Amino acid sequence: MKLSTNGLRLPLLGVAVFFIISHSYAQTKQLKRPKSKVNLSSVDNFVTQSFDLYDKVYKYDGYAAAGTPLDDNDIDVLEDALDDLSGLSDSAPDILSDIDGASVLKQAKATLQINKAKKALSYSIKTAKELLLGQRERDETEDDPENDTSTSDEESNSSSGSSNENDDTEEDNSNISDDLEIYSKFDYVPGDKLLFFDDFSQDYVGDFPSKWNTNASGEVVKIGDKGNWFELKTGYGVYYIPDVKDLPEDYTIEFDLLTKGLGRQTSSTARFHIILSDNNTFNDGLAHYAKINIPLGQYGAFGFRAKNYFNRGGGSINTDIKADIRKAVLNQPHIAISVTKKRFRLWVNETKYVDIPRFIEEENVLKYLKFHLNNLKDNEEHLFISNLKVAEGGVDLRRELLSKGKVSTNGILFDSGSAKIKAQSYGIIRQISQVLMQDESIKLNIIGHTDADGSDSVNLELSKNRANAVKEALIKVYKISGNRLQTDGKGETQPVDDNSTAKGKAQNRRVEFVKI
Repeated sequence: MKLSTNGLRLPLLGVAVFFIISHSYAQTKQLKRPKSKVNLSSVDNFVTQSFDLYDKVYKYDGYAAAGTPLDDNDIDVLEDALDDLSGLSDSAPDILSDIDGASVLKQAKATLQINKAKKALSYSIKTAKELLLGQRERDETEDDPENDTSTSDEESNSSSGSSNENDDTEEDNSNISDDLEIYSKFDYVPGDKLLFFDDFSQDYVGDFPSKWNTNASGEVVKIGDKGNWFELKTGYGVYYIPDVKDLPEDYTIEFDLLTKGLGRQTSSTARFHIILSDNNTFNDGLAHYAKINIPLGQYGAFGFRAKNYFNRGGGSINTDIKADIRKAVLNQPHIAISVTKKRFRLWVNETKYVDIPRFIEEENVLKYLKFHLNNLKDNEEHLFISNLKVAEGGVDLRRELLSKGKVSTNGILFDSGSAKIKAQSYGIIRQISQVLMQDESIKLNIIGHTDADGSDSVNLELSKNRANAVKEALIKVYKISGNRLQTDGKGETQPVDDNSTAKGKAQNRRVEFVKI
């Protein structure tokens, strides 16, 4: 059956009226992004990020105006955008002060663009909140989701109580599994040539650490019996750069994290950024960078975010990697990273979460390491770092043991002053076990060494106990026969580096494996 032209006109007119009404319900005119830059980095970054978020919210506002329901993924994107908007507004520096001293023309242009960006932020925050509530237009006296107090007092108290791992409790190692099967599969092996080590033991409490740089602030703090830690400050465009230069093709990065004050109210966009960069200035990178973001939020399972950028033309990777590390974040996790030419891997404690084979798209251009922390509540939520170790890789311990008959490693770590092996050390012990499994005729002498802290007699006993602990791990975890293993300890008597420095001490704390 054919409809007449007049018959078609009425439904089409209805569609047109709906389209007009829908778009009048949304913002009728989209704000225009400035086409040119001011050439003041803080101003240009602020404007760019403000309009990036504005475009995202404006798109979803259009969906709502057209009557298209938002699905779960849309809501997740909007929640992230709202948190990013709040973080940008709260932690952005006073960029107006950056235009002092510029020409009158540049000051006028900067002021105009800043005002446009603020308008875009204002619209985006208000609209994102209304979209998430399901009411594009609402009475302003209704509950503001930013001040949502729907969480019960009991739930809130439980959350805040569990998030303060700095109290003097016995839960320090609650993030470490006792499951030997997990240990047996742990495959992280640290580099063999130490390039940088800092446990902040040589820095005064209250000072900024001597082997780091920043464009903001931070200080070394002492936390109970946990030693010295470096507290990083949250902030937009804030970077922390250790004195690590000329990263090689193959290397590893390790450090411990400690958090305080995290709970259900911690933002979903609260993240700790680890950046491999082509320069040592205060940005992600000029032409090349690769970065991974560790989620700190607690009210949901937020994944890692991986992004790379090469040759000023963007990158091939910008993705979320699903994971739930909420418990680990609260329990002093150990972070380990391995870069092998283009391959990038990351472990939290003994679990590998990231393994991207071509994350480093161009080799030999990412020479520097940087850290950035954003969207924690200032003076309420805290993050600390310690025991940062960067080491050049490349030597396969198995091959060296087979070819030379012995191998020495400072990658087997123990709790301070004890013979308890840290979980992250099992990758090395696993490699040694593979040599023993491959050739059942091989027998080993395991020799422990310590630094010079403490008395000679205590260190001698400690080195023997640590060697024996490694032997027991080979027996219990990897089922190596005990009659193939001997142990010895040399204490502090055979140093390979200067015991007066943190780096030297780290080199001296080692375990040797010698074929008998």
